[in-house]
Amino acid sequence: MKRFHVHAHVDDLKASVAFYSKLFAAEPTRLESDYAKWMIEDPRINFAISTRGGKPGVDHLGFQTDSDEELVELKERAQAADMAVLD
Repeated sequence: MKRFHVHAHVDDLKASVAFYSKLFAAEPTRLESDYAKWMIEDPRINFAISTRGGKPGVDHLGFQTDSDEELVELKERAQAADMAVLD
């Protein structure tokens, strides 16, 4: 099963955790001093925020898969669409 992944940089982790916890109606599944992650089932998303690195905003997008076969399928689709793919 596939899951969409979004990682965003934030300025204020504590305030952002409070906001996204209310938005998702769930506490983070992983919480560190500079990072938080939610594994949401509906919609299936791995949503992470951190104060690590760059300016506030989207850092990267991706797909998480449960099997190598699913990953190969997604990579083939992305390449067919002329998308730049990083392993």
